[in-house]
Amino acid sequence: MSGALEGIQVIECNRVPPGSLATVLLADMGADVIRVVEPGGGEAVDEAAASRRRRRRAGQWVDRNKRSLSLDLKKPEAQEILQQLAARADVFVEGFRPGVTKRLGADYETLSKLNPPLVYCSLSGFGQDGPYRDFPAHDINYLSLAGVLNQLGQPGAEPTIPLNLVADYAGASMHGALGVMFALFARERTGKGQLVDVAYLDSTISLLSAVPSFMAFFAGGPEPQRGLGTFDGSRPYYTTYTCSDGKQLSIGSTEPHLWHNFCNAVDRPDLKAAELQPGEGIRGPRPEQVAAKQAVAELMATKDRDTWFDQLTAADVCVGKVYDPHEVFADPQVRHRQMALDLDIDGTTVLNPGVAIKLSDTPGDVRFPTPMSGAHTDEILADLGYSDGEVADLRAAGTV
Repeated sequence: MSGALEGIQVIECNRVPPGSLATVLLADMGADVIRVVEPGGGEAVDEAAASRRRRRRAGQWVDRNKRSLSLDLKKPEAQEILQQLAARADVFVEGFRPGVTKRLGADYETLSKLNPPLVYCSLSGFGQDGPYRDFPAHDINYLSLAGVLNQLGQPGAEPTIPLNLVADYAGASMHGALGVMFALFARERTGKGQLVDVAYLDSTISLLSAVPSFMAFFAGGPEPQRGLGTFDGSRPYYTTYTCSDGKQLSIGSTEPHLWHNFCNAVDRPDLKAAELQPGEGIRGPRPEQVAAKQAVAELMATKDRDTWFDQLTAADVCVGKVYDPHEVFADPQVRHRQMALDLDIDGTTVLNPGVAIKLSDTPGDVRFPTPMSGAHTDEILADLGYSDGEVADLRAAGTV
């Protein structure tokens, strides 16, 4: 069965994983993604070492389903090859600082002249314009500037620094992939490509806008403060508890009727008064909530995690086991949804996450694991019409 994006060719020039996640979402749906990498790092000499390298590469799942082309883009000959590829591609994705692709002859202005229907996606920290355009930054910096970091943690303490899931992946990666799809859809109607300008900072602010305390702020309410909100862990209905086996359980019963289900399930109907009430997104916990949280913590310590999970799910309570990584991919729901893929690499199993978006008629799949760097260089150059001798010359010159 054909993938939803079969026939769409994507060129990726990117050095960081958020850009690679954006394009693997396209590759998993059938797009032919050619990832351009720097030359070097050839195969290990002996087969055992080569096999280990293949397994390590396969574990870097954001480059699966992609063909790998090695090019030294500082060389004019490599820039010419890249332009040839872009001239017949549907999508070009780059993750450099603004101005870099101009020096490489691969900026939007240049490539769109060669291929007017090209959808060109730029992923950068602050976008292609503005006073911060040329600043370097990482996830923590975008979280700071977007106002996210100052909301994480408890009052009077330092902000809690999360994994780089927000700005890098939920922000730039997802917005980048979605922006490409918007532009491809528009091209179906207009026949024209366009520039998709995605900034890590912009996309983080976009995500923050859906938080209840900020929605209240936008409507004229008080400025949100760290540790004063529905989802900060201070409420008994939305937090984690340690069980008798030392493992933890998360409770997320924010709706009053679900909190009532919890109270009934643990035979503590007296705790129902600690339910969520209007306006809690902008204030600290009420005294009855502080007391209820302590009471529930003591109660949760009387049984092991899995026993509580079974008891509470049966009572229609929002509950989750706080898993260690290996537990995630052994979970029956994760396995049933094929979100834990076991790939065979030289007789050894390598774990990959599955395809999260399930399409009924044109599902995505993992056609092949992450290849070794530059593994498809000869194949791609042959597609462009380069002879074996010409490819040998390019290798000798260090161009590929």
